Amino acid sequence: MQKKASNRVSLIDVRTPEEFRLGHAEGAINIPLDTLPYRLSEIAALPAPRILYCRSGNRSGMAVQILRQAGIEDVHNGGSLEEVLYAMAH
Repeated sequence: MQKKASNRVSLIDVRTPEEFRLGHAEGAINIPLDTLPYRLSEIAALPAPRILYCRSGNRSGMAVQILRQAGIEDVHNGGSLEEVLYAMAH
């Protein structure tokens, strides 16, 4: 089941397009980790806070570091898809 993201946050799924197609949080956008450096202006323009997630929290953690080093603030590691869905439901 997919849950819809709040209008007050941006959900960014950093998994591969194939993983994203298998299921994602409703309202999330797919920006795979390996494309992140090429999409910094797009991410900076998204409403904050920006919550990133992946399968386990590892790739989203790396993505948060990349974004912070690029000067993009208010980015957070949401962990796994399951953790994000749980947080959205509660």
